[in-house]
Amino acid sequence: MTTHKLCTLQEAVAELIHDGDAIALEGFTHLIPSAAGHEVIRQRRRNLTLIRMTPDLVYDMIIGMGGADRAIFSWGGNPGVGSIHRFRDAIEKSWPRPLAIEEHSHADMAARYQAGASGLPFAVMRGYVGSDLPRYNPNIRFIECPFTGERLACTPALNPDVAVIHAQKADRKGNVLISGIVGVQKEVVLAARRSIVTVEEIVEDIKDHAQMNSVVLPGWVVSAVCHVPGGAHPSYAHGYYKRDNSFYKAWDAISRDRDTFLEWMNRHVMATADFAEFCQSLAASGMIRSLPQEVRA
Repeated sequence: MTTHKLCTLQEAVAELIHDGDAIALEGFTHLIPSAAGHEVIRQRRRNLTLIRMTPDLVYDMIIGMGGADRAIFSWGGNPGVGSIHRFRDAIEKSWPRPLAIEEHSHADMAARYQAGASGLPFAVMRGYVGSDLPRYNPNIRFIECPFTGERLACTPALNPDVAVIHAQKADRKGNVLISGIVGVQKEVVLAARRSIVTVEEIVEDIKDHAQMNSVVLPGWVVSAVCHVPGGAHPSYAHGYYKRDNSFYKAWDAISRDRDTFLEWMNRHVMATADFAEFCQSLAASGMIRSLPQEVRA
């Protein structure tokens, strides 16, 4: 990869994500970095620790293809549908390999990212009152506030080796614009040692596109920017395309059976060169109906 921040997704993953890394692919309802997850699978990364507030289809795919041996999360499932079956199979039956899990609350995960982004060793919160999670997770501990004597929960800061997010726009200097619902994307990039951002569009000057409540990540905190139109599918990208609800429903049957899952992944992910080819493969099978113009071309 050149010293220029703009590069292909293949180059970014090859350079920045290594076997054994702790990686956080974050997105909240929309802007889920699906394309980047596929590229991690194509490049056969192994022994990964997967960090995410809400593991869904992307992590189901990585786990089912044998890429992970640990997951740190707060909730896992196929939103609006049910379980993610490859995730569950790995935990319950160690297929295709055992998966260790570390479970936290949503608020805790967000606080851990914030602590990591702030250079602090741990997060402090009011939480876990009446919960049995501290019995099973030794990283949830309690301290006494030195000012009030209140009993507070604390957990280690999260500092992933690599943060991966999807966003709407970036300019050629690597400055990134996120608009719409914003989850922990800013915090995870600031907390991580390296970062990859896939975007819908490259613009000349990000300042010309700023909107109310939008988030701008300055280029100096971003390791690589990759132009990947449609890269959040099947989630949506605010201002670009809608959520593909039919895909989430279809995934339940695809992922439920091991052989069906492997056949689907080999056909649509492993046998395609990049995300554009993946989308075209799905379109040819009738599984995807709406693609960004640049992907259709």
